[in-house]
Amino acid sequence: MKMKKLVFLPLIFMALFVSCNKNDIPPTDTLINATARDSFYKIMTVDKWYLWYDSIPAVNKEDYPDPYKLLEALRYKPRDRWSYILTAEEYNAQMTGTFVGHGVRIGFDGTNARIARIYSKSPLYELGVRRGWIVKSINNTALAPILQLNDGGAAYSTLIQPSKAGVINSFVFTKPDGTDLSVSSTKASFTMNTVLLADTLMLSSGVAGHLVFDSFFNPAPTELATAFAYFQSMGIKDLILDLRYNSGGNLDIAQTLASYIAGNSRQGITFAKLSYNNMHQIKNITMPFINIANSLNLTTSRLVVITTRSTASASEDVINSLKPFFNVVTIGETTNGKPTGMNVWNFENTYYVFPVTFKVVNSQEQGDFFAGFAPNKTVTDDITRDFKDRQELCLKEAIHYLETGSVSIAKSLGSPVRYNQYSEKPEWMNNAIIMSK
Repeated sequence: MKMKKLVFLPLIFMALFVSCNKNDIPPTDTLINATARDSFYKIMTVDKWYLWYDSIPAVNKEDYPDPYKLLEALRYKPRDRWSYILTAEEYNAQMTGTFVGHGVRIGFDGTNARIARIYSKSPLYELGVRRGWIVKSINNTALAPILQLNDGGAAYSTLIQPSKAGVINSFVFTKPDGTDLSVSSTKASFTMNTVLLADTLMLSSGVAGHLVFDSFFNPAPTELATAFAYFQSMGIKDLILDLRYNSGGNLDIAQTLASYIAGNSRQGITFAKLSYNNMHQIKNITMPFINIANSLNLTTSRLVVITTRSTASASEDVINSLKPFFNVVTIGETTNGKPTGMNVWNFENTYYVFPVTFKVVNSQEQGDFFAGFAPNKTVTDDITRDFKDRQELCLKEAIHYLETGSVSIAKSLGSPVRYNQYSEKPEWMNNAIIMSK
């Protein structure tokens, strides 16, 4: 077995890159699975890269035919909800921000099924469909009753069919004007836009930027650069950062977003510290805020972040990194609670494994937010309206705070109303990770 090294960004960081000599082992699925399993076992238990290596159960690796099943056996279940494994195809899709589908996230508002998110390069967006539209039916089946089923999305998945290019579904939508629109849409591969909206709001408190940011994957750097150049040109005073569906991604992109907000005066100050277990402390690294064109430097301004339970990992790291410097006000729901990240190992260009390997803290050593960040004001995700609609409940509350300096009422004690939402975006497109070059 050969041992190779892999350089990780944003800092020079070495990790193990394991492969097998193809002359030694025939490339059969069974042998590749077993080899990947053995290599993964070594990473987790012998080399002790897993953050909770000293808490995983003792297992016989030979009892598990592939790394997927071994991961579930080794996972430290009291804490680890995030370690995962990808195929090469899935990994490449994650790195480029592409997947196959109609490009929508559909939710239930208590009465109707509605579009909660739609990507601008997706098939349905090109047909005019937008967030807030009612989805009356898919393939002649009423959708609202399907979304009310407590079956983990099984009926919805069956109805909308597999994520394969060429799959056709018929939809009936009700538009905001009350008219119905029937369309046929073919699933296709497309690249997600990570900036769903970048606009400005003319408020009594001044000009506020409004950024709806969906994912810390490509093409985020280019899209963020465009958004913040626009904000700079408009002279924004405050910022509303909507991370309600942002489940994470590359830490170097999180570093970039936080640096846009923190401003160049904080260049070199700690954005985040990555802390490994006691066996790999030498690998601990500190990521600073960086100098970047069109940063906002909101030193005397307000930052409001819209969050839900889907706000996770790199999104939470941005919030945590800015807390020492800003009064970060959050509107919506308690975040996911993932103060950890992972490195990636590649086996035979077949499996990419992402075990949790480090904790993330801010410049004041604050981390361990496994319970998530509770909002200053609890507000239900209002999928009945588009992101830019000032009557959308979360945006409305954010505007109220900026204009008055306080939330509309005392901090809510109860939970927001939560209804099922289902996304075509694969669940593995999340987490704070150190990316390979």
